[in-house]
Amino acid sequence: MSRPDPRQAAQTAALSSAMAGAVDLSALKARSEAPARPQPAAAGGNASSGDQWVIDVTEQTFQSDVLERSMQVPVVVDLWATWCQPCKQLSPVLERLAEAGNGAWVLAKVDIDANPRIAQAFGVQSIPMVVAVVGGQPVDAFNGALPEPQVRQWISSLLDALREQMPAIREAEERAAGQGDEEVEEPEDPRFTAAEDALERGDYAGAEAAYQQILDAEPGNEQAAAALAQVRFLSRAENVDPSAIARADADPDDVDAQLAAADAELAGDRVEEAFSRLVSVAGRTSGEDRDRAREHLVGLFELFPPDDQRVSAARRALARVLF
Repeated sequence: MSRPDPRQAAQTAALSSAMAGAVDLSALKARSEAPARPQPAAAGGNASSGDQWVIDVTEQTFQSDVLERSMQVPVVVDLWATWCQPCKQLSPVLERLAEAGNGAWVLAKVDIDANPRIAQAFGVQSIPMVVAVVGGQPVDAFNGALPEPQVRQWISSLLDALREQMPAIREAEERAAGQGDEEVEEPEDPRFTAAEDALERGDYAGAEAAYQQILDAEPGNEQAAAALAQVRFLSRAENVDPSAIARADADPDDVDAQLAAADAELAGDRVEEAFSRLVSVAGRTSGEDRDRAREHLVGLFELFPPDDQRVSAARRALARVLF
């Protein structure tokens, strides 16, 4: 379970110390020294209502939902907040992987604003922060919205290191394999079909409304959010004025022209120029104009994978001019 980050050992030790000082581990000490006994699976091998793989944890339920569960399988704690945009990218990935794991590990979601003592226990300095807890103690962690392949690899390494010591991991994986043999292809979501049909007809307003309806019902639906961003940009790009860039260069104070020029540059695959233009606008304006430039730029970010290096560089540049 070694990680390339040389600071990992120190980080884990600090987490363990903070955890021990903030939560009561005395009830688990004897149990952690005894052989672990896997809990029996629910009938049919499925999760019961009290044994879900994705759970919301509070300070009141932390002992039972995290520490006690971690005696059987790893518990991955997702420390997040409603205002954290990277959290909104990472949390759905973790939830999807936890459901696929079928109980080989449990995802415990903690809103740090509502549960500050838990955040303090883990020594949270930035979010998203993800911590693996095993046997009542944190054993590994990472910060930031990593791409899904890296998160998947992190989970796999965790399970590989613990599979022999925690038989419940293997049992859950065997149940998942058995269920996979019986799975049938899920029917296509008619809500997405309607949106895609509208897009094919060039009905951008209809496609936008369809994707927005999905998000209203499921705010965390990553696929709908990405599609909505694409549709909104396509609608603007189709009507972009070819002279927008020249007009914006001639009048740097015309915010409308700057936004249109950024769209034109992006449509022409001049991604870095579009990002740089809007960062500059945000840096030299204030109030409503600054907000418009920032929101437009963030909207363009959503057209790209979160780990795109151009997006990462532009996010850092935006942070410098705003803060």
